[in-house]
Amino acid sequence: MANVNPYQAPGAAVADAGDQVQEVKVFSVSGRIGRVRYLAYGVGFYILFGFLIGLSALLGAAGVVVMVLGWIALVVIAFMLTIQRCHDFNASGWLSLLWLIPLVNLMFLFIPGTDGPNRFGGPTPPNTTGVLILAWLFPALFVIGIVAAVALPAYQDYSKRAQERQMQKR
Repeated sequence: MANVNPYQAPGAAVADAGDQVQEVKVFSVSGRIGRVRYLAYGVGFYILFGFLIGLSALLGAAGVVVMVLGWIALVVIAFMLTIQRCHDFNASGWLSLLWLIPLVNLMFLFIPGTDGPNRFGGPTPPNTTGVLILAWLFPALFVIGIVAAVALPAYQDYSKRAQERQMQKR
């Protein structure tokens, strides 16, 4: 009989399972995506496609085809992200059809995801700095757009009145 010590520590490699997170699959309808990542990827793809569609305008008639295909691709990617967002709060992907309804689609930004794993998989990894920057880009662009919409007409009116006064003085 071999010398077996019953008090010896086990030799098998045992590790904590820890929090199992799943990888983010942007071009898939399976898996989960958190609120911040959903907003960041949505804004990022919108800016990217806007830039590419703007460049395609230089192509003339062929650019129109590229623009249409670009917008179709953007809508498909937005639906994929929204389906994953629905999975994050443990809802069916069919709920993503609400994305088509204005203002109702904002619910995807406010409904929190389930803590821990759910029937669609484990939680997503923590957000990176790049994701957070892209996510903050949306409210920044929103505020800048509102300020520009108010300031530009006011500035144009001011310039017009200044030119009229210059003409009156002559």
